[in-house]
Amino acid sequence: MITNNKVFIAIQYIFLFCLVIMAVIPFWLLISSSFTTEKEILESGYSLFPKIVTFDAYRYLFSVSGGVLRAYMMSIIIAGSGVFTCLVLTILFAYPLSKQELPGKNFFAFFLFFTMLFNGGLVPTYMVYTQLFHIKDTLFGMIIPGLLMSPFSVIMVRTYITSNVANEIVDAAKIDGAGDYRALLSVVIPLCKPIIGTIALMSFIGYWNNWTNGIYYIQNRTDMYGIQNYLKTVLDSVNVLQSQISGQVGIDVKDLPSMGIRMALAVIGVLPVLIMYPFFQKSFIKGITIGSVKG
Repeated sequence: MITNNKVFIAIQYIFLFCLVIMAVIPFWLLISSSFTTEKEILESGYSLFPKIVTFDAYRYLFSVSGGVLRAYMMSIIIAGSGVFTCLVLTILFAYPLSKQELPGKNFFAFFLFFTMLFNGGLVPTYMVYTQLFHIKDTLFGMIIPGLLMSPFSVIMVRTYITSNVANEIVDAAKIDGAGDYRALLSVVIPLCKPIIGTIALMSFIGYWNNWTNGIYYIQNRTDMYGIQNYLKTVLDSVNVLQSQISGQVGIDVKDLPSMGIRMALAVIGVLPVLIMYPFFQKSFIKGITIGSVKG
């Protein structure tokens, strides 16, 4: 067969190696640029191997009143709370929908699918959250709007349960005396670890990269900013500082590591996701494949 052909296998490895290089080079260029002096970037452009290595960008970021560490802690709290709540709501919604005997199943399925097509818009949503639920300048403003539960995630979990958790297993647990919640916790959830890991990773990335909630719902409590909102404020302040000193005599813009700060901001923002992804890769691939293809 063609899969046993050594030449074909070698071509496969070469092709995959090229793809890996194409994926790694941008990240390497990003990291190396964050350690490059502003003068070298302006004069020679970006380089994979900087001539002069400097930590000025990171030194500047971590010297601003410890804001980076505080923003990291807030992002961890927001993402952790959001992911946990998202998983609870998603599983409690998806598990009943996987049962054929659920009364009104078609209505709830349509209600779920309808929210994927239509929404009230930004202004009505903002008014509901701020005037009815009063989440402005609270931690809930960073967790609830837009990220708490995804209909797509519910459909994936429902499909995974339908395809991989046999009803006979759940029925056997109930014969042994387990109720619905006991069967869910002891039987269904352990069998759904791949899709749960997938939803957890997707939800974590959504919370970690989100910055719109901070702009819309956090106005006075800037101490509640996550890492993305904090990095945006730092970048804005650097741009303002650069524009102010550009017209002053005796001060060279090249001395301010603005480009290096931008790259360092990107590295700081994406680092936790890069660290977490290898641990969830197996579950992510399996959960995406089974949860969205079968059924």
